[in-house]
Amino acid sequence: MTSKSEGRGNAIEPHEQEPMDVRIDMPWGYVVGRWYGNRQVRPILALHGWLDNLGTWDKLLPLLPKHLGVLCIDLPGHGYSSKLPEGIAYHFVDYLCVILRVMEEYGWQKVSLMAHSMSAMLCFIFASLYPHRTDMLVSIDIVKTRYRKPASQIDYLRTNIEGYMVEDERFANAKRQEPPAYTYPELEQVLHKGSDYSVELQNCRHILERNISRSTKFPAKFFFSRDGRCKYYTEFHTSPPFAAELARTIKNVPYCVIKGSESNFIDEQSDEVIGILRENNPHFELHEVQGTHHVHLNNAEGVAAIINPFILHHRPPHLENWTVDAADEALPEVVKEFKLAVEDSENVKRRKRKSNL
Repeated sequence: MTSKSEGRGNAIEPHEQEPMDVRIDMPWGYVVGRWYGNRQVRPILALHGWLDNLGTWDKLLPLLPKHLGVLCIDLPGHGYSSKLPEGIAYHFVDYLCVILRVMEEYGWQKVSLMAHSMSAMLCFIFASLYPHRTDMLVSIDIVKTRYRKPASQIDYLRTNIEGYMVEDERFANAKRQEPPAYTYPELEQVLHKGSDYSVELQNCRHILERNISRSTKFPAKFFFSRDGRCKYYTEFHTSPPFAAELARTIKNVPYCVIKGSESNFIDEQSDEVIGILRENNPHFELHEVQGTHHVHLNNAEGVAAIINPFILHHRPPHLENWTVDAADEALPEVVKEFKLAVEDSENVKRRKRKSNL
């Protein structure tokens, strides 16, 4: 694995460091990631959606507060991370274990999570199982696990098993037979349509970079290199009563959910879980931002406008390195912003107290 301390001791400010590629060993192979920004403090762990990869955060990362780094990873079978061995199906619990293994690798007692889509479901479960180890959660466009009626669930399981068997055979034959190849513009169209037009055409390149390989048979073409078996991973299904119980355990975890205005992934089926989180968790927030399911990629500015105050409030810059009476000019820009936000908040409280007199 790439050294976790690489880049320390030089003259570059922590938040200006070049991204560092990391490789974290796993029992079946490895998970790769890219650590952006500050490496002096525990970063936010960013997890992508189904069939995507860490490129999903490309446009949002430059807009986030600079005092915290962000460690983005490719989940198993996605991007540049290892694929599971032949004959082994992907399961939701495998991804839960990845979070725990990353925490163990870096010695984190707690974790701050930022997640989209499938990983937002994953982090809902993680936070409900380990609320004492989750100190912040930002979820993009999903707030709970999926529900299916019993008859639909039976059909889903059958279709999933059969699809997995086909993909596992393809995986076994991949060394002898290259997958179908496409020109790059064709791949952009495939991804654009395959995402139900959620990923805007001009943003497809951010996902494609880590999901394709150049064809050896047709050098001007490319093929999808992600593990096709991931299309048929086993989801973690819950019933409404079970999801409600999971939500009740997330009592004091700062939890920000952002819904894409054009997406239906957060619908009336989410109302009960949202209601419980609002009632039981004083740190829960729900916001809507103009955009599709990939709102963080297509409208990064709108998402950053919500996330940044949330991060600054729940994981503010460490102030102990600066004297209390230092001139504002001596403070880093992000600390000035935080200081102003605190002062504005106090002024609002002060006005409210006066109005009640």
